[in-house]
Amino acid sequence: MSKICELTGKKAMIGNKVSHANNKKKRRFNINLCKKRFFLTEKKKWITLKVCVNTIKIINKIGIENVLKRYKYKNLKNV
Repeated sequence: MSKICELTGKKAMIGNKVSHANNKKKRRFNINLCKKRFFLTEKKKWITLKVCVNTIKIINKIGIENVLKRYKYKNLKNV
């Protein structure tokens, strides 16, 4: 399973770990990913999505239906 937000498409970034002696070594900045269930009131169904916490904040603010429309969720037709 890849660590990618299913709605926004966010994924891990790559950067450098820099020591006190200014030695640089590659590292990953992973996103804060959670598996979460959401209820669609229009279709009266539950869906499970892997989304980052920032996306959960957006969903709490504007609603799951508006977020699915905004990001054009691919599996919306199957739901």
